[in-house]
Amino acid sequence: MQRRITRILAATAVLGLSLTAACGGGGSGSSGAQDAAKSARGPITVWYSNNEQEVAWGKSMVSAWNAAHPDQVVTGQEIPAGKSSEEVIGAAITAGTAPCLVFNTAPSAVGQFQRQGGLVDLSTFPDGAAYVTERSGDLAKQYQSAEGGYYQMPWKSNPVMIFYNKDLFKKAGLDADNPQLATYDQFLEAARKIKSSGAAKYAINPAPTSEFYQTQFDFMPLYSAESGGKSIVTDGKATFNDPAGLAVANFWKTIYGEGLAGKETIQGDAFASKTAAMAIVGPWAIAVYKGKVNWGAVPVPTSTGMPIGDIHTFSDAKNVGLFTACQNQGTAWDVLKFATSAEQDSALLTQTGQMPLRKDLSTTYADYFTKNPSYKEFGDLAARTVEVPSGPKTVEILQTLRDAYTRSVISGQGDVTTSLNEAAAKVDSLAGSR
Repeated sequence: MQRRITRILAATAVLGLSLTAACGGGGSGSSGAQDAAKSARGPITVWYSNNEQEVAWGKSMVSAWNAAHPDQVVTGQEIPAGKSSEEVIGAAITAGTAPCLVFNTAPSAVGQFQRQGGLVDLSTFPDGAAYVTERSGDLAKQYQSAEGGYYQMPWKSNPVMIFYNKDLFKKAGLDADNPQLATYDQFLEAARKIKSSGAAKYAINPAPTSEFYQTQFDFMPLYSAESGGKSIVTDGKATFNDPAGLAVANFWKTIYGEGLAGKETIQGDAFASKTAAMAIVGPWAIAVYKGKVNWGAVPVPTSTGMPIGDIHTFSDAKNVGLFTACQNQGTAWDVLKFATSAEQDSALLTQTGQMPLRKDLSTTYADYFTKNPSYKEFGDLAARTVEVPSGPKTVEILQTLRDAYTRSVISGQGDVTTSLNEAAAKVDSLAGSR
């Protein structure tokens, strides 16, 4: 529930960043000062998420660094309170008071932080690009800027799957141990049984609201899977109006048209309250629903039904930014590498259940996944995650798609093909402007 509230609060804040960016950002300083800062070492401040598990990891990481580097002390704290993390970070950039590192940077906001002059391109460190690509492998490409730099360190993901309530499936007469949900037809058949049996009010209930980020939790996961791993924008052009995108949109339109999902906002967590029998969530949900819901998990469906080894899904990632207001960027870069080392990634995985954006994750931490089988499929999927498009217009691109989706899919107004084609034309223009 907290993650959902955070996303709701983030909507207005991130949209507002474009206005801040247009005014010019604080903290970038002169090129000479930035060059000097890159090699400077000394005390730094870092921010991490206010999530309980991540706070514990952050404190432990900082303590380990400080014990080994008493001359370069790190002060760690939770991100200051505000309407959203993105708003707080944007305001700090403008004021020139951003910390050196933020371990809670949303990929959708990175382009706007970059436009504000607030982020350091990690590839400008001598070993910067090599370190990012060595750690994250092919996944790193999705986090590059249009110019090829890295204004964010790919850090951790929450690859999303379908959680289903085993008790409600049994109540609906469905096989709770081997649910048939792989294809659109199978999913719809199961959803109709859930609805007609009265097992739950809705089969599934993604948020039907129009905020830009909601696209990441209904359309994008299924499009990632159906398209074989495409982003919704590739090479400056929208892709979501292709046959895969139309198949996904029409699948969801059927769900809404038959009342298998609700068109009105539900207060609280529909899955936890058993209002809905299924939900699209990441591995964070394992701890959240433990002892509350008798759940199972399967990959998101596709039109033909793919094995999990071929499925792609949305990443729901949070990354790390190194900010230009930092005076001791040499230390900050060393801390960033320390915090994303194999040892610290192991600690992050163990303490939070979130997936480090590290190549060969499943084999590197095979013992963890053996001991924690509930996380194994998420670990496998972590190698096949798809991110939001990069660049300064990410929020506007997502909002354009969401508006078309809300109108034609959720509300059922107008033709889906026409609506997505019109949105794609607008996105082409946005993606082409920097």
